[in-house]
Amino acid sequence: MTFTDSKIDPPPLKVGRVRSRYPVIQGGMGVGISMSGLASAVARAGGVGVVASVLIGLNQKDFHKDPRGATFRALDYEIRKAKELSGGGPIGVNIMVALQDYKEMVDISARAGADIIISGAGLPLKLPGMIPDECETALVPIVSSGRAARLLCRRWKEHYGRLPDGFVVEGPKAGGHLGFKAEDLFKPEFQVENLVMEVIEAVKPWEDMGSCRIPVIAAGGIYTGEDIYRFIMMGAAGVQMGTRFVATHECDASDEFKKAYLMATRDDVMIIKSPVGLPGRALKGPFLEKMARGEKHPKKCAYKCIKTCRYPDTPYCIGMALINAQRGNLGAGFVFCGDNVYRVNKIVSVSDLMEDLVRGYREAAARENKETTSV
Repeated sequence: MTFTDSKIDPPPLKVGRVRSRYPVIQGGMGVGISMSGLASAVARAGGVGVVASVLIGLNQKDFHKDPRGATFRALDYEIRKAKELSGGGPIGVNIMVALQDYKEMVDISARAGADIIISGAGLPLKLPGMIPDECETALVPIVSSGRAARLLCRRWKEHYGRLPDGFVVEGPKAGGHLGFKAEDLFKPEFQVENLVMEVIEAVKPWEDMGSCRIPVIAAGGIYTGEDIYRFIMMGAAGVQMGTRFVATHECDASDEFKKAYLMATRDDVMIIKSPVGLPGRALKGPFLEKMARGEKHPKKCAYKCIKTCRYPDTPYCIGMALINAQRGNLGAGFVFCGDNVYRVNKIVSVSDLMEDLVRGYREAAARENKETTSV
């Protein structure tokens, strides 16, 4: 792909010291869906590739004997491997605040050379204090409201003398765990278009105070290049996309996992109540049907990965269910997905997907420019 400075090209994304050719961040999808294979391919194609940290050691031989050690070792390895294969493109890591070993995983990620740490599933109030002094990792919280963005700006400025390098604003059409009450998922005021504008307004005083830009990145339900153009025109600096990157050859999930996306219909998408206390968006399947009938119960907890997990009172171990799905055993697990999963109809390469997104952006920009000049 070539990059030009024409008026219809998507702008580069700048987050702290990090720059990507296109304003696209690949969502960090666990368990084991976005590892070094997918992340490095996205970085080479001009986006920001992201490794998902949760239970990343699932493929280590000693995972069941030493899940914590295997996870730490695999996290370091996958980041370094992604960096090596990225062609110089930026590599990020998604680390959930709710993880039991959050602090340790932040430290490992920064020391391994992660360009960006993206952190949600809770407010990362103390994140700056966990970064080693010699590391210049950009820090990007995930928020779902202007109030949360203001709170983080204030806390970070007061306690650490710095501001977030950006915000990912995730709406309720995202896949996986969602930062909303189940009853709020479909309310207009909580849709990502409204939330992005809310966060842009919330951070503006802090931008003015710090004489800097705090880029706002839209996430959840974004599918086409035209969608990307729409959010850029709204004032977002870029977008984060997950579902479309699952349907790529380079995605680290099994073929069976990807086929579930190809076969999905709109009616297959459901909202579940996760054992960790959050609503989540997933595809219907035999595992979730058994769970709904009360047939599933965890036999053991391999690794208490999430702080809010209440094993053994949970109906099932979500970590093992997601590991099984990643490996293709959908009878013993289930597939997280975004709201637009039913639109996926083929598996493509990451480079082809990025070209399609850029082409869609350019077409939308050219169409609007033509309409504007004809008035």
